[in-house]
Amino acid sequence: MKNRFITRLFSTLILLIGTFYVASAQVVTVDNYFNQETKPALAGKKASFHYLWNDESMTGFSIFGNSFRAGGAKVLNVLAEGPTASNLNESDIYIIVDPDNLKDNPNPNFMNDTDADAIAKWVKAGGVLFLLANDEANADLIHFNILAKKFGFMFNNDLILHVTNDEHFADGGLNTGKNEVFSTSRKIFIKDASSIKIINIAAPVLKTPKGENVIVVATYGKGTVLAVGDPWLYNEYTNGRLPATFQNNLAANDVANYLIKKARKK
Repeated sequence: MKNRFITRLFSTLILLIGTFYVASAQVVTVDNYFNQETKPALAGKKASFHYLWNDESMTGFSIFGNSFRAGGAKVLNVLAEGPTASNLNESDIYIIVDPDNLKDNPNPNFMNDTDADAIAKWVKAGGVLFLLANDEANADLIHFNILAKKFGFMFNNDLILHVTNDEHFADGGLNTGKNEVFSTSRKIFIKDASSIKIINIAAPVLKTPKGENVIVVATYGKGTVLAVGDPWLYNEYTNGRLPATFQNNLAANDVANYLIKKARKK
């Protein structure tokens, strides 16, 4: 009788642990459609690169991906086609970074009303969206703002936190303070970003000393949108090459944990 009770208790615990794991583990998807840069590869072929989980060079997101894994993410996915209700439904967190302009890609996939509507509906139902833009010279902000405006903000055609060379790191330095996004990192580095104009429902997370919005957040329906005007968390700025005063490696963990936390609330 005692052994039977112990067996049932053990089975119940296993079921509860399994249920908790399924509920807490997230699928994190990075876009490879709006940003679809390629470089020469073997046999005359081209390979995708820039802001991808499997890119371990300076241009990749491999370190940021490790932050999501450490935070409990189940799958790191890549979406190389336009967003739809069907393919977005497979993800808990969706990241779009540095949308292509004609300099990056001779045939870019610009954001449009149809794509923006699909993404907005997914967020409203509980999706968590992370938008990382760039300055106007290096990204398509005109079409990207079709999406951003749905969440009460837009990326400006300007340049903030300009850093002329590696001798002036301080020009890109920002003290984070203590807020919901940055739980452990206290000073970060962001270089050559676009500022963000708040239109309505969005709120500032981080500002420059001049009062320009660097990072904003918006609650939209059951979902959350976090946005920054620079790709920022790719390997070049999280791999430890920055001066020790900057904590971008900790910021990568902070942002990943924040997004996962928001995704678990849906």
